[in-house]
Amino acid sequence: MGITIFVGIVMLLIGLAGGFFGARAYMKRYLQDNPPISPDMMRQMMAQMGQKPSQKKLNQMMQMMKNQSKK
Repeated sequence: MGITIFVGIVMLLIGLAGGFFGARAYMKRYLQDNPPISPDMMRQMMAQMGQKPSQKKLNQMMQMMKNQSKK
């Protein structure tokens, strides 16, 4: 009886740890593939700040964000 409870608790802890790390890896990959900010959103934000966004500037900012997320 005691061994059954012990094994159950150990399996529960292993399942929780595995689920946590699995979900973390999934979300990391999802956010890398689908960044929360798109170039269109960036263009709108720059226009609201009074800047005229050029394609070169947008590409630079998106690359900076991509590099920042890799660190």
